[in-house]
Amino acid sequence: MALQRYEPNSLLQQFNSEINRLFGRDWGDFGDYPALSSAQWVPAVDVHETPDEYRIEADVPGIDPKDIDVTLENGVLTLKGERRTEKSTEEGGARHIERSYGSFVRRFALPDTADADNVEARADNGVLRLTIKKKAESKPRRIEVKS
Repeated sequence: MALQRYEPNSLLQQFNSEINRLFGRDWGDFGDYPALSSAQWVPAVDVHETPDEYRIEADVPGIDPKDIDVTLENGVLTLKGERRTEKSTEEGGARHIERSYGSFVRRFALPDTADADNVEARADNGVLRLTIKKKAESKPRRIEVKS
């Protein structure tokens, strides 16, 4: 039985080499890595609450507003869409792609105070803005304390 010396640095070097091999290639259509070719992106979202409404703003640059699906069912607001990739056939040129493409789904559970019948969605300059009004009966009101 042969003894083998434990060298943690060699494991780190192997890991570093594998990472460099993985990211140091022309990805094209992710040929050998089908899991990466179906990678999805998720738009950044801000949620605000005021005394009268809830506001949701989602970054959706490059998506036609007609390609965004907003639904509200059983108190769950769902945003769906897809940013399509532009196929290019460059021969002999290098490509570098950083922008994410693909479909996305974001879901938000709305509180009982949200008025499902009073929702507005508007897209402008790559930002989807949703306004969900609160139910009138759910707004806080002052109750006088009698003595």
